[in-house]
Amino acid sequence: MLIPYEALLQLPQETLNNLIKEYLLTQVEDGSFGQLDDQQIAAAIEKCKHSLKLGELKVEFSEEDESIAIRHKDQIIYPTAE
Repeated sequence: MLIPYEALLQLPQETLNNLIKEYLLTQVEDGSFGQLDDQQIAAAIEKCKHSLKLGELKVEFSEEDESIAIRHKDQIIYPTAE
């Protein structure tokens, strides 16, 4: 299930920022995320928030395993009507 952007705005900022940080960690293959300073991390979080607003990134809740993740819109598999 996709979470609408408007619903994300109702989350506490810390919760949304932590969700985005988790996404950012999955995007760094070599573990270099820990070497970024607070200003660089804040800038990356703001860039992700902008991408969420534009619909380039989506927040998906998996009912199957009760997990939540940010994915690029091209990675979302939409169910087909049968």
